[in-house]
Amino acid sequence: MSALMNPQPFPWLTFPRHSPSRLTSAAGRKRKNEDDHHARASSEESDSMDHNMDERPVARAHKRKRNALQGRPLPLARKLETIDPTQLINIIKTLSERHPELTQEMSELCPNPTAATALAKLSEYERNYKEAFPFGGNQAGDYAYNRVKPALMQMLDALSDFTTAFLPPAESQASISLGFLDAATEMIHRLPTWCNPLHNMSKNTAYEEITKAWILVLQEAAKRGAGIQIHHGGWDIKLAKHNEQSQGRMDAAVMQMRNVVGWASESSYTTKPSPRQAGFGFGFGMHSGVGVSVRGL
Repeated sequence: MSALMNPQPFPWLTFPRHSPSRLTSAAGRKRKNEDDHHARASSEESDSMDHNMDERPVARAHKRKRNALQGRPLPLARKLETIDPTQLINIIKTLSERHPELTQEMSELCPNPTAATALAKLSEYERNYKEAFPFGGNQAGDYAYNRVKPALMQMLDALSDFTTAFLPPAESQASISLGFLDAATEMIHRLPTWCNPLHNMSKNTAYEEITKAWILVLQEAAKRGAGIQIHHGGWDIKLAKHNEQSQGRMDAAVMQMRNVVGWASESSYTTKPSPRQAGFGFGFGMHSGVGVSVRGL
């Protein structure tokens, strides 16, 4: 009777019932998951945008980069254009002293001087010692000597160096060597004579060295049979005059000259040489028409 009064529903007609709290909790978890997903996506997108923004300014800054104007040292080539020859000489001397291994290479790079340029430089040294003389007083006395000595020694040192540069085998043309020696000997004649004999030793030494130079050139010319050319060039006459001015201190060179010219000197002083013969150049290794024009100093 009670069964009829409270009939049970069929199982398939029954539905699960959820409490409001469970439904609210599930909905909250779903929203939370969605919010977390959106937050992660938004964070990744933000990071990507920040990364791109970081790259763009760098690229743009690189494109806009310009060399700023600022002071800098002048290149060596430009410096060399502005310095005077004396400064350049001092620089090269200092460089060779600090680095001796470069001396040979620098010497090979420098062109050899001509007789004209060498004599021009020697004339500068000659002017320097002449300008060192005091005004008035005894020009041959000790005071004058002490004033002149430094510049005079510089001139004699330069004369010695340049002379050896124009001797064989460094110089192969006898006409060039003799032309230089002729002008150099004139410079020695013009050296001052001092009251004190000791002060004249440098001049006597200069005569000895220039005499040896004449002898060496004449010996090498004789080996090539150049006696006739030496005579036609008038070098025997010039040397005789030099010996006379030196008061016989070049006798040895005159004797060597006689051995070289020999019969040519004795045979035909009455015959005037032709312009071609007078200007005929000669060398130690070969005949040449190259001559040297030496200006009076």
